Amino acid sequence: MDDDNIPLLVIVDAANVVGSVPDGWWRDRRGAAERLRDRLAADGLPGHSGPVEVVLVVEGAARGVEAVAGVRVEAAPGSGDDHIVDLVARSGDRPRLVVTADRELRRRVAALGAEVTGPRTVRS
Repeated sequence: MDDDNIPLLVIVDAANVVGSVPDGWWRDRRGAAERLRDRLAADGLPGHSGPVEVVLVVEGAARGVEAVAGVRVEAAPGSGDDHIVDLVARSGDRPRLVVTADRELRRRVAALGAEVTGPRTVRS
């Protein structure tokens, strides 16, 4: 397969992205994750013209959020950060982008060769 046809794997740290804006998300964590999922399904990755595969990693009270067309949702069995690192590690050599502001998570996935961007990339 031509590398240009391999979709960019975009892994979104739902808790971190939702928590980046103090809009009352803490009153309804699941609803906030669902709104983020819906925005990702509608907008994809703003500024990226190629194909993307979006994975939204949820944890805690947001478990149970269902996938929709264009966004796969994965409930972390434990730590969301650990699950994201595992997804990056299992994704092989394909292009990967992790969306988070968590410094330690950024360090861990960058060590595995993933690119990293902050929450504003998908919140705008």
